[in-house]
Amino acid sequence: MSTKTSAPETPASGSPHPGMGFREFVLFIAGLMATNAIAIDSMLPALPEIGHSLAIDTANHTQLIITAYLLGFGSAQLFYGTLADRFGRRAVLVFGLALYTAASVWAIFAGSLEMMLAARVVQGIGSASTRILAITIVRDCYSGSHMARVMSLAFLVFLSVPVLAPSIGQAIMIVAPWRAIFLMLCLLGAVLLVWTLWRLPETLHPEDRSPISFAGISHAFGLIVGSRVTVGYMLAMTMAMGGLFGFINSAQQIFADAFRSAELFTLIFALIAVFMAASSLLNARIVEKLGMRRVSHAALAGYLTVTVAHAAVVLAGAENIWTFSVLQGAMMFFFGLMVSNFNSMAMEPVGHVAGTASSVLGFVSTVGGALFGFALGQHFDGTTLPLTLGFVALALSALICVLFAERGKLFRADARVSDTAI
Repeated sequence: MSTKTSAPETPASGSPHPGMGFREFVLFIAGLMATNAIAIDSMLPALPEIGHSLAIDTANHTQLIITAYLLGFGSAQLFYGTLADRFGRRAVLVFGLALYTAASVWAIFAGSLEMMLAARVVQGIGSASTRILAITIVRDCYSGSHMARVMSLAFLVFLSVPVLAPSIGQAIMIVAPWRAIFLMLCLLGAVLLVWTLWRLPETLHPEDRSPISFAGISHAFGLIVGSRVTVGYMLAMTMAMGGLFGFINSAQQIFADAFRSAELFTLIFALIAVFMAASSLLNARIVEKLGMRRVSHAALAGYLTVTVAHAAVVLAGAENIWTFSVLQGAMMFFFGLMVSNFNSMAMEPVGHVAGTASSVLGFVSTVGGALFGFALGQHFDGTTLPLTLGFVALALSALICVLFAERGKLFRADARVSDTAI
């Protein structure tokens, strides 16, 4: 990753990415960021059809199609940063996009659950390159307020993907079989691959390429696991991601089987996603004024309160599609205020090994969250009770992790914690 102070301060110069204008660059970065969300959420309406076509005899086992992708996506994040520092951004991104595209083709022709899961793992491994490289390429090209502007504009486009992706999947299934969804993912990967080859220059300066050093990686890992703040917030983020993935795994079955309202699934899922998008935008406006700790700790309190209230509604026998949707929307609102701040605070003590730290955080939170989410989903019994009780357990676990990170003191100002060692 380039650290040169000569990086351009203005997008107008065009020199950070020759041949690609500023608007095109933002759209390209947004496209990279979108590959992950669309590969997950566009699947959701198709899961029953995929299960029937692949002779999956247990409905809950269709959730493996989501979990397999997340495991590949999370695991590969450990490696892409190091590879990009050694071989350059463009080559590694081309490799990842080619893998994503090829795996999408594999999934189109999958004739069994085993083949589908293998394709999804590989697709996740390919998609992980976009998660790591999108941010890295922006950091290569811009700094300061201009980097923030690029990421903000790209993020606005990215936020629309979880809202629209299930509807896109549903629309495709109206006119074509479920395999056409993977054709759409294949075309998306191919477009980004050609775009990269044709328009994206190498953004890492040759003199900034660094050899792969296992000693350096081991040292960075030691710093990460030795930081109380990093470990605490990393685990808290993992618990929160577990709740998100549990919801995603079970959402289609909940609307179809628990509420008998499959036709409302894509609409209500989109509205719930809007709550999370709104909180992300709100966080960007208030976090500098109030501080990451105060915002995220208040959000965690709200998140826990909503999960407990939701479980109480279910236990009282008052759950219906509207209580579920409203409370789930509130939960996702607080989730959006928590997770980005948890990630930033986890990175604070290990900024000098930021690349490795970001990869480790992505690996632990995604893989751990996927496993927790899968465990929640596998307990689906035709009601929302297992899911809501799981939300409470994960929220309480997240609170314990934050208390560990902060030595029991919440809502403190965003000054560096003087003693971060475990």
